[in-house]
Parts: sequence; structure tokens; C-alpha cells
Amino acid sequence: MREIIMSMIDVAMGKVKAQLVFKNINVVNVFTEEIYKADVAIHDGYIAGIGKYSGAVELEMEGKFICPGFIDGHVHIESSMVTPAEFARAVMPRGTTTIVADPHEIANVKGIAGIKYIIEGSENIPLDIFLMLPSCVPSTPFENSGSVLKAEDLLELINHPKVLGLGELMDFPSVISCEKNIINKIVLAKNAHKMMDGHAPGISGKELNAYILPGVRTEHECSTPEEAVERLRLGMFIMLREGSAARNVASLLPAVNDATQSRCLFCTDDRHPEDILNMGHIDNNIRVAIQKGFDPVKAIQMATINAARCYNLQNIGAVAPGYKANVVILNDLESIDIYQVYKKGRLVAENGKALFELRSINDSRMRNSVNIKKLEQDSFVMENISGLANVIGLIPHSLITNKLRLDVIGKDGEYFDSDGSRLLKIAVVERHHQTGHIGLGLVKGMGLQKGAIASTVAHDSHNIVVIGDNDSDMLSAVNHLQSIGGGICITSQGEVKHSLALPIAGLMSDLSLEEVHSKLKIMLDAAYSMGVSREYDPFMTLAFLALPVIPELKITDLGLFDTMQYKFCSLKVEQ
Repeated sequence: MREIIMSMIDVAMGKVKAQLVFKNINVVNVFTEEIYKADVAIHDGYIAGIGKYSGAVELEMEGKFICPGFIDGHVHIESSMVTPAEFARAVMPRGTTTIVADPHEIANVKGIAGIKYIIEGSENIPLDIFLMLPSCVPSTPFENSGSVLKAEDLLELINHPKVLGLGELMDFPSVISCEKNIINKIVLAKNAHKMMDGHAPGISGKELNAYILPGVRTEHECSTPEEAVERLRLGMFIMLREGSAARNVASLLPAVNDATQSRCLFCTDDRHPEDILNMGHIDNNIRVAIQKGFDPVKAIQMATINAARCYNLQNIGAVAPGYKANVVILNDLESIDIYQVYKKGRLVAENGKALFELRSINDSRMRNSVNIKKLEQDSFVMENISGLANVIGLIPHSLITNKLRLDVIGKDGEYFDSDGSRLLKIAVVERHHQTGHIGLGLVKGMGLQKGAIASTVAHDSHNIVVIGDNDSDMLSAVNHLQSIGGGICITSQGEVKHSLALPIAGLMSDLSLEEVHSKLKIMLDAAYSMGVSREYDPFMTLAFLALPVIPELKITDLGLFDTMQYKFCSLKVEQ
């Protein structure tokens, strides 16, 4: 260590040439919010100095900008539907050099083995992947997941060098009611001196105080400036999310000012292949903020040094002496036009293309995850529910649903609203332990006709969720997913029309992101041709209808769940 420090000092002093120097580049300084022209010297993977330098390799960068590599403060790799290595190949050309991942999707299917798969997949790739251990597997006690993780299960990983703490505490009722299992996980994190992520949309006042008190540091679920400000006042870091389903950057920017900006950072949370390829990753968050009139340097601060400080990530997030040379070279600051990306001084991406080889790992333990009890022809038959019923009402471009009370007319397995609108049947089939549990309900708004759509991506327990206008196509769709080991499929008139296999835990493909995107685009077009309203991405909408922690009415394998009352409700409205 002594020799390394001394050699770096010699480079900083100009006594020894740096290995690499960017000449005449515009430095984006995240400490002083300045932009100024200088040379940037890089040696042994670190920034040695900024000023006037010579190097063994000198690159003329007149007119270009250098800023720190971008950091995603909260992401689920599984939502990209590809492996960690393939995810790295997709996001690094877009400027992301570090992510903080919460692997609770795969943990809900495969438990500790799933977390270890993500850890192994993060090794020997240029993307820095840090982890938050899933705190809520399952997310609530109102569903069946593939695994149940208690504090003692997380003990073996809490001190792993890639583990930063405890992931999003989405079961906030258990936190504020001092439920034993969640308190044990909080104590585990605190004893290990690790941080905790939050996930508590909608709570306020004393409940919010109680929730933050044990040391919950971050929140990525704010949807209004008022919600963000209340949490900022109580000491939280706020993440401005720009995912695929939830996009909050523009709506939360009014909460970001000179006093609060240092406590704000960016995340993507759940971002699908199409959006990564077409719009980008954290670079998209920055771009959205700039387009809304936000200062580019402040936006880059939120994508870099703010995230590093939030998670106590040492020596990243800035272009300064002693910091890792994880840097992005921009052609243009306003449009965040990325020219090159360097990781510890090594060129890893240029002009939108990754320049590194992917490493495959053994994923055999992650396969064969669809284990359902044999379905019968009447598995999706519902009781006669003609009359007043609780119906899931979709809201365009939102994860939130309405709890509708509709006068339903049922006839020959079809269901209609009193105004004649067709209602679709939805089912959640337990797929981990062959319990035979099937939750049944009705949905208004999607518009699918003469077919069914099914998926093993159903947050967070990832049972099979299927929606359709007839039982036969729903049955065919579920059976097909079992035959391919999980994925997404569309059936119509007794035939499987399209499918995407996701054999890794029923969540991820072994294909490239581009191949996954191509298949999904074909399937999306097919769904729209079958009447699905273009106000919805049917696969994304379906994935979140089984998540019983987001308002108002959701469905699990155990039945309809009222998230506002935090209890199950019957399909028929009880008079």
C-alpha cells in the first residue's frame, strides 16, 4: 500500500507520467458545481490529478466533458429479464458504472440461493454491483412465495463485502407494530452497522416517525413533492425514480432545492428492456431532469456523489484525486450524449457499445422453478357472482388500482359491468410448492378479447398471474408456462400464439437484452391487436396486480386483497 500511495503521489506531482491523460477536457466538478477545462491524469485505475499533465497515452478531448460514472441507488436486476452480466452490457454504455441492487425478486423464488446467484453473477464483470439483502420475503404474509427468509437466514450474508444493508422495508405495518420477525432483521442490520432502505408510500405523521426511527434511511416510493419534503425533513434520502411502470422525476423535482438537493439521488427500480434500449438508464433520469429545466451539473450530482454519500461508497462519485477512474465522457452536457465510459481507467464502452466479454455462470439451481398442482378444466370457474362485486379497476400509467364496486352480470362464464363493458377474469396460481392455491377476481380496463395473457413475473412472490376472457385460454397459458420453465405467453382460441421463456427462476432469460426486447415487442403488438388498451403495457400491468403492498385492490394466490384495509375481501360485496 505504501508503494502504491507513493507512486500515485509522484504522478500527481508530475514527476512520473500518468498511464492515461485526457487532455483539454471540460471537468464537471460535483463538489463546487463548476465546469472548467483541464487535463485529467489516470494511473492504476484512479484519478491522480487534475490540471496540466502528460501521460504515456494522451487523448485529446477538446470540447468534451468528463463526469463521474452514474450510480443507480435502487434497482431490481430481475426486472430487466436478463442476467447480471447481460444487464452490465446493457447499462454501462449508458454511463452506469455502479448499482445498488435488491434481489428480492429472485429471493422470493429461490431464497438465499437466489441472492448468491446474483452475487456470483456480479463477479468478474466491470459493473460494480452492491446488494441490499431482501427484508420482506415474502413481501407480506398474505401470499405464498418460493421462500421465507428470516433474520437467521440473512445472517450468513450480512457481512459480505458486496452487501450494504437491508433492502426496502415494504412491510411497514409490521415495522410500526413491532412485529418480531421484521424487528429481528432490523437488529441484524444495525448490529452489522449496515443501512436500511425504505418503502412506505402514503404513510405520514406519527406512523412515518415510527417507521424511520429504527434507522430507515431512503425512500424511493414518493409520488408527490409534499410526500418527499416530509421525509426530507425527517432526515431521509429521497430517490427520484424513473422506471418503466413508475416515473417520478418530473413530479418530484419541485421538492429539490438548494437546501434539499444533497439528500436527493436517482434510481430506476424496475426498468424493462425496451426502456433501457430506447431511453437509457440513469442517464435518462438526468436527461428528464434537464428537460424539465433542472441544472445539468446538479442533476449529475444526484446521479453520482449524492448516491455515493447516501450508501457510504468510498472513492467513487467524483472526478477528483484518489477517486476511482469510473468516468463518463460526454459529447454534450445538455443532452447527456455519451461518447465513452471508463471503469477504473479502462475503456468499457464507446458510442453505445460495450467493449467487454461476458462471463457465464452455472445457473442450474435457478431453473425448474414452476411447480404447480395439476389444473383441471374447472380450475378457474368462479361462483355465481351476479350482483354487487369488488373489481380491480386499472389506472393508466400507474401501479395503483382502484377498488371498484360494480353491479356485475355473469353469464356462461363471461362477466359484464352494468354499462355492458366486459370484465376480464384474473387468477393467481401458486407455482412454488404445488399447494393448489388459486386466487380469482375480476379486472376492468384492459380490454383483452378472445384470449389470455399469463406470466411468472408477478411481484413480489412471483406466482403465475393470468388474465383472460375465457377459462380455456387461461388454462392453456398457465400450462404452457409450466412446460417452458416460466416466462410470459399469449394464448388465443386454444393456441399458444407467442411466448418468451424466462427459465432462470421464471424471471430472467439467458438471451441478450436485444433478443428479449425483440420478443417482447412482437408480443406487445399481438396483445394490442387482441384489444388490449394502449394505455397499458399488459405484461407490466399484470406483474404488479399481484403485489399486495400498493393501493388499492390487488390479488394473490390466496384471494383478493384490500391494501387500504390490509385484509382480504370477498369477490361479492358483503351487504
